[in-house]
Amino acid sequence: MKTRFYNGFILTMEKDLSVVQGELWVEQNRVIYAGSPKETTISWDREIDLQGNLLMPGFKNAHTHSAMTFLRSLADDQPLQEWLTESIFPMEEKLTPDDIYHLTKLANLEYFTSGITANFDMYFHPEKVAKAAEDTGMRTVILSGLSDFNQSVAEVEQAYLELNNQEKYTGLVRYEMGFHAEYTSSKKLLEELAFLAHQYQAPIYTHISETQREVAECIQRHGVTPAVFLDQLGLFDFGGGGYHGVHLTAEDIEIFKKRNVSIVLNCSANLKLASGIAPISDFMDAGINIGVGTDGPASNNSLDMFKEMFLVSGLGKVRSGADQVAGDDVLLMATRGSAKAMNLTECDSLASGQLADLVVIDLHKPNMQPLNHITKNIVYSGSKDNVKLTMINGKIVYEDGQFHAGIDAEAIYRKANEIIQRMKA
Repeated sequence: MKTRFYNGFILTMEKDLSVVQGELWVEQNRVIYAGSPKETTISWDREIDLQGNLLMPGFKNAHTHSAMTFLRSLADDQPLQEWLTESIFPMEEKLTPDDIYHLTKLANLEYFTSGITANFDMYFHPEKVAKAAEDTGMRTVILSGLSDFNQSVAEVEQAYLELNNQEKYTGLVRYEMGFHAEYTSSKKLLEELAFLAHQYQAPIYTHISETQREVAECIQRHGVTPAVFLDQLGLFDFGGGGYHGVHLTAEDIEIFKKRNVSIVLNCSANLKLASGIAPISDFMDAGINIGVGTDGPASNNSLDMFKEMFLVSGLGKVRSGADQVAGDDVLLMATRGSAKAMNLTECDSLASGQLADLVVIDLHKPNMQPLNHITKNIVYSGSKDNVKLTMINGKIVYEDGQFHAGIDAEAIYRKANEIIQRMKA
C-alpha cells in the first residue's frame, strides 16, 4: 500500500516542534518521505488531501490496563487501596481469558479515536491482549503484571520469549518484563524477577510511589522507599520505568536518573483516586525521560490523551508555577517521551524510515483557531474531536468517525455489555 498525504502542515518531531507545510509518503508500513512537495513517479494507491490540517506522530499511551474497560464507572469514589481490594480484585476474579480479548478490543477502539497509535498494556493473559492487538491493528507493548497473586517468573519468561517472536506476530506486538507493585510482590518473587532481568539484560517496569501509604508501608517493611528497595535488588540495572511516581523523593529521582528509568505520568487517575500531584518539574530538572499514560479505564475513566496532556501541564503549574511544564514539553512527553519509555524509537517521529504511526489533527474546528501556536493548541485546547485520521503501521484504522479494517464497533460494544452483565449477575 502506497499512500501520499499532501496539502497540509507536518509536525515531524524529527529534531524539534517546527510545523512546516508539505507532504508525507508512506510505502507499506514505513515513512519514505516527509518534506516540501516534490515531483514523483510513484503510482499511489491513495492520495489524501489534508486540506490544511496537521499530520503528526501518533500519541503513545505509556501506561494502561486496557481490559479494565469492564469496570468503567463501576468502581469509583474510593482511595486506591480500598478501590483495589474492595472493587477491583473481586471483579477481576470473574474474568475469563476470552473476556480479556473482547474488552481489550473495546479499549483499542478508544485509543484510535484519541490518536493513540501505541499502548503499554499491563494485564493478565498476554496472549489474549496480543490477539486483540493483531485483530484490531493496535500497536501494543505488553507488560507482565506479576505479583504474589498471579503469574510466576517462569510464566513471565515464557511470555517474553513467545511474544517477542517476530516470526509469529506481525510486528505490532512486543513484550516487556515488569510486576504490579512492591506492595503486592514478596521480596523472594522480586529477587527471582531480578535474576531473570539480568539473564536477558531486560528493563523492568512497575507502579511506584503512587500513594503516601504505599511509601510508608514499604519503609516499614524494608527500611527504605520503594525506588531504593527495588534498586537494591538490581531490578533497575537495565533501565525500565515507573508509573505514577507521585511521592518519589529526591533520592528516588536520583536513582531514576542514574539507572535511566523513565517516569510515566498518570494525572487523571492520581486525581480521581486522590493520590496527589507528581513533582513533574523535579523530573524535568533532573533530565529524566518522561512519558504520559492514561492508566486504565477503571481509574481514569477515559483513554483520552488530550485530557492527560492538559492535566500534566496544569497540575505541573499548580505545583511549581505558571512558567513550568510548558505545553510544548508536554506534547513531547506524550509522543517521543512515551515512545522512549516503551522502547518504540522506530515510531517516535515522521522521518524517512520510521514506522508509519501517525495522526491527522483537524485544524478546521473552532477550538483550533486562530493558528497562533498549533502545538500549544493541541495541548491546551485540543480534544478527541480533532482526531480526523489515525494510521498504525501504514494502515488507516480510524478516519472521519469511522473504524476501518473490518472492525464491527457495535458488535464489540454488545460483547462488552454481555460480559459485565454476566459478571454483575
